[in-house]
Amino acid sequence: MPKLYEKWMTNWETRLTTADTNRIVRPFEWGIEWTRTWPFVNGNYPQSAEAYERYLHDLNETIVRHSDEFFSYAVPADFRLERRKLQLFATRSRPQDEDRLKDKEGDFLRFTSPVRTPYPENNLMNARWFQAKEKNRTTSKRAVVVLPHWNSDAISHNSICTALNWFGISALRMSPPYHDIRRPAELTRADYAVSSNVARTIDATRQAVIDLRCCLDWLAQQGYTQFGVMGTSLGSCYAFLASAHDERLRVNVFNHASTYFADVVWTGQSTRHIRESLESTIDLESLRRAWMSISPTSYVEQFARKPKKSLVIYAKYDLTFLPEFSRRVVEEFSRRNFDFKAVELPCGHYTTGETPYKYLDGYHIVKYLVRAFGQL
Repeated sequence: MPKLYEKWMTNWETRLTTADTNRIVRPFEWGIEWTRTWPFVNGNYPQSAEAYERYLHDLNETIVRHSDEFFSYAVPADFRLERRKLQLFATRSRPQDEDRLKDKEGDFLRFTSPVRTPYPENNLMNARWFQAKEKNRTTSKRAVVVLPHWNSDAISHNSICTALNWFGISALRMSPPYHDIRRPAELTRADYAVSSNVARTIDATRQAVIDLRCCLDWLAQQGYTQFGVMGTSLGSCYAFLASAHDERLRVNVFNHASTYFADVVWTGQSTRHIRESLESTIDLESLRRAWMSISPTSYVEQFARKPKKSLVIYAKYDLTFLPEFSRRVVEEFSRRNFDFKAVELPCGHYTTGETPYKYLDGYHIVKYLVRAFGQL
């Protein structure tokens, strides 16, 4: 029976990862011009294509050594809430749920991202605000920033936010760089967040981490004092990097976790179109060095600087974040005696979002956040 279940789950997971027909194999690019405004660069980078690979490897080593500076920022001065009608901003080939949004409205935090890109849409940060009703003085101080998965539409993870509200926890559901309302008009998917453009992928990750930290600044201005983060898949990577560099994040949920950014892209079913472009120019070892600055494994020491509570969720039949990568995270957390809990779901990466597994996943997430906040 276990083998039959594994086969059934693998087939289901494969159907889900291959359902979309709008994935594009884009040309490989080092994207050196994206490094121009980063710390340690100051506009100086090699003009010869032969030097790009070595340049990025060396720059990544510098970033990891001085990561606090790389993820530093100026607090935005234009925080504002706006109320508008809900939109789906679908990325799937066969979008669903559009009718559910008819005539519905929501409140959104907007501000100018400290990380500027050539795309005005992406430069305006967006996060839907789910404010909990005040139950007592303790719960009124708690808030969680929620980061959905790669290529999520605008309503993904909204139900988690609503569930947290039931327990007096407010939530900001972030639109990651190049997602939903931040997606440039030329795209149908969030291709610029993770792609075969090496430096642009780093820039998008840096922007996500900094935007998340800005959300904490706004929450603090509203009187919140206890902060958590919940990230799924790519959002889990963003959440870990942010938590490693922001001591305010005391409670963490990493919903699908891994070690090296490059390994996930290289081996995952849902990133085969990116690997097809990458492997024409670069091998896995070189890519791992080129993306070291956005790999969670690079910042375990920073994560350990302050006590934190963490939930690590992974899927036994995951074909996108291979289970072996997630188990290495669990092993490292155990070795360092971190205050954490690990949960293995009996499904895959995409099937985590399907019935009944999405309810099991949500149960673990909400239960852990409520309990962890209560223990602070």
